[in-house]
Amino acid sequence: MLTVHYLEKSRAHRILWLLEELELDYQVVTYKRGPDYRAPDTLKKVHPLGKSPVLEDEGLVVAESGAILEYLLETYGAGRLKPAVGTAEWARYLYWLHAAEGSAMPPLVMRLVFASIPKRVPFFIRPVAAMISKGAIKSFIDPQLRTQIDYWSDELARGGWFAGGAFTAADIAMSYPVEAALSRLPEAKSKPRLLAYSEAIKARPAYRRAEAKVGDAAGVPS
Repeated sequence: MLTVHYLEKSRAHRILWLLEELELDYQVVTYKRGPDYRAPDTLKKVHPLGKSPVLEDEGLVVAESGAILEYLLETYGAGRLKPAVGTAEWARYLYWLHAAEGSAMPPLVMRLVFASIPKRVPFFIRPVAAMISKGAIKSFIDPQLRTQIDYWSDELARGGWFAGGAFTAADIAMSYPVEAALSRLPEAKSKPRLLAYSEAIKARPAYRRAEAKVGDAAGVPS
């Protein structure tokens, strides 16, 4: 039996979604975040870094979202949810499968961290912390995110999905950064293609089944 170690409101939703798309049997172990929004230490019993998602398959432990997606596709996919090797769509698929964590998520995480700094320091230095945080977000992080969002929108214009005209696992990978951007950035909400993409992924039966598995634990941090 496949087991997904699922931290609430995390990128782990994508793993459940892929499992549902592939119609595989699995079980979910759900973990709640602490007051500091970190994963509980119990996750370190599954993987030394204590991160989520983690997949267990007959004693094999696989961590990292992209690696888990690739593992499941290679082991159980039977050629589904990815373009034929050597095609232009395959090259785009590879890029977006890895760009989700390599390029898209880092500035989103940085923005979330910087926005939380003023709440996590002693009250008497909060005005200074807030000024520094807002300055970093405005001058460094948000310009990067605007570039990312423009690029996502332009790529989706080429066929409606990130690897062309067909839904692939690259769309599962990119779903989290797109949803995170839409939840936090007005610039993202002004992009009709991102909004249409969000509606399209949420309309997929497998997406809805995965969401129903974990209920309120699904979603992205705000």
